[in-house]
Amino acid sequence: MARFNLPDIDFIEVDAEELENIAVNLFQDATGTVLDETDPRRKFIQSIGYLATMLGNNIDYTGKMNLLAYAVDNYLDHLGVKKNTARLEPQAAETVVRFEINPMQEFTIPSGVRMSVGELEFASTADFLVPTNLTYIDIPMTCTTLGTSGNGYLPGQITNIVDNDNLPWVTKAYNITKSEGGLDWEEDDAYAERIRQSNSQYSTAGPEDAYIYHTKSVSSEIVDVTVDSSAPGRITIIPLMENGELPDSEMISAISEKLNSRTIRPLTDYISVELPEQVEYDIEFSYFIPRSQASIETVIQNQVNQAVSDYILWQKSKLGRGIDASELIARIKDAGGIRVTASSPSQYVVLSKTQVAVSKAIQANYGGLIDD
Repeated sequence: MARFNLPDIDFIEVDAEELENIAVNLFQDATGTVLDETDPRRKFIQSIGYLATMLGNNIDYTGKMNLLAYAVDNYLDHLGVKKNTARLEPQAAETVVRFEINPMQEFTIPSGVRMSVGELEFASTADFLVPTNLTYIDIPMTCTTLGTSGNGYLPGQITNIVDNDNLPWVTKAYNITKSEGGLDWEEDDAYAERIRQSNSQYSTAGPEDAYIYHTKSVSSEIVDVTVDSSAPGRITIIPLMENGELPDSEMISAISEKLNSRTIRPLTDYISVELPEQVEYDIEFSYFIPRSQASIETVIQNQVNQAVSDYILWQKSKLGRGIDASELIARIKDAGGIRVTASSPSQYVVLSKTQVAVSKAIQANYGGLIDD
């Protein structure tokens, strides 16, 4: 399917059955011989038609890989090079490890000391000199495997010291922060959208698309950006992170540093990066399940719960997306619920482009089985 809501196109259309009919008719006209389904010559024609179909599909695929609306994988990277827009590379997860120590003399915890959890390892990236008056020292450590696999380890879950021989005075070590920050390669759709906006990066006038492009280039975790201007020359950037999360202080600083570069910011612009305003709402709804579906009642209840979770994520994944009760009801119906009514949200709530909807309390009232 084409991106950017463009219509689908085909460079070549090949129908194996149509090719077979054409070939068989040509053969029969030339020889006067009727080819039935069991004739070996008919089978040979069918095999040639199959090969022609494969070739046609390959030609169609090759043509589409030259279009931004269709290109994927390495084909998309080559289109990005033409626009001086590289795919965002993976990043390693990070955490902070506390080393409890009882030093008899000053010593160094060397760079490269490793901690492990399962098959993953985290390593320090600098030497740390430890004086005798400390009982512990906190050291930042980076996962040795790029990507998201190192994310999500809670404090106290990373405890195995790999390099004990280099740590004579260390008695214990454990992470004190959740490991996070790991990113995979930028996904195709997000990358294609940045390529589409890349022409704006060359403007010196500070257009909205340029600020969006450069902001999204900071991290693939940024899923939406709003550019606002309350007065001439005063630009406010509001970024939204993956899964509707707000950017932390480090991300705000990284975006600000990027946009205030001398090669990006127009001289007359004053840029500030701010958090989206969160608009809270409650979810309360009632639903039934058709009596004819009684055998899978529990399955449908689980599907409804998942539909609500998907709705919450959808609702907070875009800035300015109004709180839409009809979307919630539609998802619950698709999950198998009937006679769905929502008391909260009870009506559509309009949000400004700097706001994001965040759910609070959730109450699902299941009314039981009912006739269809």
